[in-house]
Amino acid sequence: MSPDWLPFFEWCEASWLGQFVRTSIWLFPVIEAIHLLALSSLGGAVLLVDLRALGLALTDQPIGALARAASRWLWWSTAVMLVTGVLLFMSEAVKCFHNPAFAVKIAALPFALGYTAFIRARVLRDDALVTGTKSRLVALGSIALWFTVAAAGRWIGFSS
Repeated sequence: MSPDWLPFFEWCEASWLGQFVRTSIWLFPVIEAIHLLALSSLGGAVLLVDLRALGLALTDQPIGALARAASRWLWWSTAVMLVTGVLLFMSEAVKCFHNPAFAVKIAALPFALGYTAFIRARVLRDDALVTGTKSRLVALGSIALWFTVAAAGRWIGFSS
């Protein structure tokens, strides 16, 4: 990450919000638990549809109907994760600045969101779609992007 960003990261961590989360005995773990619950929900919504698009699960369900049903879970979970992620970041922004896993997560996240909103949603919402090359490629792209975001996010907590 460019050294030009360090003052911004320092400001975030020194802000009242960053200090409040960081100095509270219980707030950081509660926010992190909510963040991880939302990750589980998002992961479930993504995997449920992507495994169906791959032809590995729920093959009696139409891909489009399943994608629409899971969509609300996916986007609500994403919203919760973004809010809690900002709070977690604010409490340890300087640590994040020096952490390569954070850079990977922040770089991959917009791609995962964009892919999910504009490519995956467009392809998988088609009620006539059946498992085939197209659905499999879209599902594999989705799984790869969200796995990258989730793995990098978890790695932030395990690296200095």
